Amino acid sequence: MPIKTLRIPTADGRADAFAALPDGGGRHPGVLMYADGFGIRPVLRRMARELAGHGYYVLVPNPFYRHGTAPLIDLPEHVGEEDRPALLARLMPMIEAHTAERALSDADAYLTFLTAQPEVGPGPVAVTGYCIGGLLATRTAMAHPGRVAALAAFHAPVGADGPDSLSALTAEVHFGHAESDVTPEALGEIDRALDAAGVGHTSEIYPGTAHGFTMSDTDAFSASGLKRHWDRLLPLLHRTLGDG
Repeated sequence: MPIKTLRIPTADGRADAFAALPDGGGRHPGVLMYADGFGIRPVLRRMARELAGHGYYVLVPNPFYRHGTAPLIDLPEHVGEEDRPALLARLMPMIEAHTAERALSDADAYLTFLTAQPEVGPGPVAVTGYCIGGLLATRTAMAHPGRVAALAAFHAPVGADGPDSLSALTAEVHFGHAESDVTPEALGEIDRALDAAGVGHTSEIYPGTAHGFTMSDTDAFSASGLKRHWDRLLPLLHRTLGDG
């Protein structure tokens, strides 16, 4: 799948990004994909290319572009549990500086850019994300009900703005939670909020998974969790965006 390196105009500058496109040209449904806290790196490019192989134009921005272009910190090829504390200590100031206000401003810029690309067909798009990117995807979907038809978030703090905020969603939703991230009680609160939204949704704990289970370059990786992620994400996109 071809990869394009891009710069997205925003209210505060230009966000570096890449897009993965299906082979063969033409126009395709658009998907905005938000990276986890470790940011754009080879594993995200592989995942975006895999999704593009199913017929979608996949845009992956660097949400922390205000601090520089990706990669913002040096990452080992494989992130072990012993690496996480030091890496997160460097990343957390950037994550904390990325306020909801900034996230919503950027989301508008990302969606405007995505839908203007000549390779992207008309109609609504989908948003997906991992870890903090799942929260950004959720905020994007809530802020753009007419433009986002599907939302998927994985091992993400989707209830960080309060579970009741999810009742504003209009997109069809899938939340794939890590077993270590959410209690059954918290899952119940999320489910009740999605029920209140009146949208099609699934929200489930993936058995035997830890935070970060989709990322094959970390110790948290779960092959069964990643497969379940694709088994949930691809039908969701097919239902809401049609064939890629």
